[in-house]
Parts: sequence; C-alpha cells; structure tokens
Amino acid sequence: MNLAEARTFLFVPGDRPDRFAKAAAAGADVVVVDLEDAVAPADKAAARAHAVAWLAAGNEAVVRVNAAGTPWHAEDVAALAGAPLMLPKAEHAADVERAGPVVVALVESAAGVAAAREVCGAAGVVRVAFGSIDLAAELGVDPASHTALLHARSALVLAAAAAGGPPPVDGVTTALDDPAAIRRDTAHAVELGFTGKLCVHPRQIEPVHAALRPSEEDIEWARRVLAASAAGSATAVDGRLVDRPVVLRARRLLSRAGRTG
Repeated sequence: MNLAEARTFLFVPGDRPDRFAKAAAAGADVVVVDLEDAVAPADKAAARAHAVAWLAAGNEAVVRVNAAGTPWHAEDVAALAGAPLMLPKAEHAADVERAGPVVVALVESAAGVAAAREVCGAAGVVRVAFGSIDLAAELGVDPASHTALLHARSALVLAAAAAGGPPPVDGVTTALDDPAAIRRDTAHAVELGFTGKLCVHPRQIEPVHAALRPSEEDIEWARRVLAASAAGSATAVDGRLVDRPVVLRARRLLSRAGRTG
C-alpha cells in the first residue's frame, strides 16, 4: 500500500464489517475504514473493534479515526497504534504527530487551510487530503463549485510541495451515478496539482482513474522531451524551450502514466 502514490481512497463505514472485503476487492488503491462521519456515536466502539480485527487478520487499510478533541479520539489512536491513520480536521502539527507514525492528514476547515504548511510538514504525514465537503459547509458555499474552493485547493497543493511531500488527494464528489461529474472534478483537481481523490462508492473508482491518466498526447510529448534531453543535442521540443523544469514535468507525467496504466 503505497500511500504517497495512491490514486483512489475508498471509504467504507467502520460499523459495516460485511462490506470491508467488498471494498478491498473494488479496485481502489487504498481502503479507508471510517470511524468518523459514517458511524453514529453509539456505534463508535464497535466500529473501532471491527477495524482492529480487520487489520489484525492481515488486511490492509487506512483507518479514519475521530478528530482530536472528540470523546473517541484517544481510544481510536490507542487501539490502532502503529496502523496507518487518516486524521480528520487536521489543524495542528501536534495533533497530527500524536496520531501516529503514518498519517494521512485530512485538511477540511478554514483553520486547517490556514495552517496547511504546518500540517503538511508534521512528522508522520505521508499524504494530505482535502475535505471539500466540510470546508464548503463551514464557508457556506456549494461544495461542487470549483471557483469557491479554488484558493483552498491551491493552498493545499502549495503547502504539500513546500513541505517536500507528495501531491495531495482531492475531496469527495457526492454524485454517485454521474461519471461525467466525477471526471470533471478530477480533471480540475489534476489541473491544480492533485494526484488522487477520495471516493465514497466503488462506481467512482474507474472514472477517477481514467481522469488521472495523462493523455496519449502528453505521454508522447514527455517521451520526446526526455529523448531530446538525453541526446543533449536539442534545446527545444515543439518550438518550446527544454530546460530542467520541463524535464522534471515530463518525468512526472511518465511516472503518473506508469501508475495509472
């Protein structure tokens, strides 16, 4: 489970262990067993036990624990010590670092966006993700609006890069039966620098993977750039200067193409 390069993170409710195996077989790069939003307060302890049992049986998953400051957070972290965790409402480096050695930090509040550099640079953070739905609710905007959340998304991309981490994971698209919508949302996120997406249904996985694949034109361009760079005899490709930043972009495109098939 390579969290730094994972494209799709599929949520499954922690109180539905009957769905864990189905989620694992759905084709997502990462399964996220959710102890937070998907689970009612009365079912939190049982969901935690199901997550612990799933991992103890040798299965792979990230577990989204309850946020720091909630009544369930400390017990979640203690029970899942050492497991890869997703920390919601990530706003302070100290909270992230206390969560464990392998953390996906979910930035989903105005305070979290303002502290994104601190959160992205916290010890243990292997990836950051954008909680678009919660942030939109806090701001009073439509979570489907690309314009309303443009600044927050860009701030997270910049913070992750400044901290030296991998590109972030975009938030959820709530439409379950609209492949075109999820492709549009994913394409917008890719344009800004995201390389993954949170998913809430198996039907969303393939449209996300498709939208993350570089086009054949981009792949061919990247190959020409690297060939010209290796030959050392050309300084331009398609009439454009080839220098180190261009070569780095070409390498990243081909790396993405190799991961997405």
